Amino acid sequence: MPENKFLQDVELKPAKLKLEGDSVRFTVKGTIPIESVLSPKNPKVTLSFHSEGEQLELGELELKRQVANYKYEGSYSLKFEPWMAGATLEVFFYQGKKEERPPFERQILAKGIIAPQLMVKLGEVYPDEPIPVVGLFITSGALDREVVRNEEFLFLFDPGSSTYKTSSANSAMLKKLDAFLESNPDVQELKITGLQSPEASEGKNSALGMNRAESVRKTLGARVARLPQSQLKMDSRRNDWFDLRLLLRDYKGISTNRKDELYAVLMNQETYLEQSERLKKIPGYSQVAQDLYPMLRAAKVEITSKPLTGLDLQQSMKLKEALSKNDGTNALSFEEWTLAAEATQSIEEKATIYSKMTEFFRSPLPYNNMAVVRMRQAQRTLDQGSKEVLWEEALRLLTQAYRIEPTPQTLHNQGQVLALMGDYWTAYKKLSDASTLTLNPDFLQHNEALRGALDILRGDYKLATLRFDYRFTDPKDFFNKGLAYYMIGDYPSANMAFEESVVQGRSFGYGYYGLAMIAAAGGQQEIAMIQLKKAIAANRQLSERAFQDPLFEELRSSPDFFANLDSN
Repeated sequence: MPENKFLQDVELKPAKLKLEGDSVRFTVKGTIPIESVLSPKNPKVTLSFHSEGEQLELGELELKRQVANYKYEGSYSLKFEPWMAGATLEVFFYQGKKEERPPFERQILAKGIIAPQLMVKLGEVYPDEPIPVVGLFITSGALDREVVRNEEFLFLFDPGSSTYKTSSANSAMLKKLDAFLESNPDVQELKITGLQSPEASEGKNSALGMNRAESVRKTLGARVARLPQSQLKMDSRRNDWFDLRLLLRDYKGISTNRKDELYAVLMNQETYLEQSERLKKIPGYSQVAQDLYPMLRAAKVEITSKPLTGLDLQQSMKLKEALSKNDGTNALSFEEWTLAAEATQSIEEKATIYSKMTEFFRSPLPYNNMAVVRMRQAQRTLDQGSKEVLWEEALRLLTQAYRIEPTPQTLHNQGQVLALMGDYWTAYKKLSDASTLTLNPDFLQHNEALRGALDILRGDYKLATLRFDYRFTDPKDFFNKGLAYYMIGDYPSANMAFEESVVQGRSFGYGYYGLAMIAAAGGQQEIAMIQLKKAIAANRQLSERAFQDPLFEELRSSPDFFANLDSN
């Protein structure tokens, strides 16, 4: 192919293709020079958008002859399809009389589409990633016991000390922790993180944070001693502004403008010491330090837990008898059947119990809960045909549950299945209806998180940020929250959400990818590369996306890009 002469000034606006709403919009324009020596004969300019297995011919651009050139301009709006994510937009120049002739010149205008909103997590299953939990059970209690409770407890220390302090504040915190465990004894995870404030007395000992965590672990004693090692996690943070940023979020001691100045420094990617010096120069920071630094001489205990349910021995015998007979007899109450299903960890046993309940009771609970079982079974198979069969059965069960009695769980579950099936608009309506039926904060946290994810896909990013005003523990919810803020250009809030995603689940990987997007947007290529390497090391599924994402086009021009990422 000869060097471009006729396509040398072709221009694409915007310079990189970007998904907006459900469409990709762009304009291609340029001129073809008319020269005395090299004048085009029967010129023609065409556009093609193609990937490895798909091709969309966009047709011929109209050429308007002027004195010194031919001018052309065309605007396009393409409804987005998944194959377009990695497709190439290419322009071709033809000349000559033959109809079937190869292009005289060609030029690639764009590769891939900027579409971070498509990374939003709706509960889909991907190979080599943890299987997301979907669906909400209706339970015997006023609150959904399937919803995991999360609580934080902060134990304070004297400056530079790791000796547990028997103060009134710590004693009150310990009582609060005991009350939480009494109500929620089924501990899923307990994490103790030792913190160190930026004060000089705190920075001398790099092991201070971990020593504080260990001190609190010993204080908790039997509360943590019976936990399996996999459920007890110990960590520490030092020379890290993450916890100060969390405290600043709710701090009322300075103006919003001053708070924005502090955030600007805390997010500027300078070294810890450089940031520390800059913070000291901001008016009012001494008051911030006085009020908040004592909260960083601490160990933070984060507990993820839920209530225990189950039957006693006599009730269990009656359950076994009822399941083995088909004569319609039943010696257990509705409440006891429900507790039995909640207690078992086997999804197959849950299905058997809920199925039997439909014979004895007219209630939305067994139908809704059978649907949740089918949804979770669908999560366990990668075969799309099998998934769709299970989803369809779940929807039929949920329809029956809704006919008996409308419940927020049933509407939420319908919305979840429809979202997984790609029917986003109907899913959103179901979730919106569900939110009007209850004020339960545990339910709303799940429901609004899914609504927020769909808001991102719908392009209503500002509204999506409002949906995530809950204390999550799932890294995917923090990642979705970060995406919403990223899409409206609020990078400080996005950065914090992505960081929290990393803290909640480093193996999830997407939080690192979000941090890489922010670094790339700020021109910080070295930091973007570091975060991308972490993302791919945690989750190899992100490798392919990094290699084709237009956000990292400048990074890929570096000869070290592929070598650095492949080294993982």
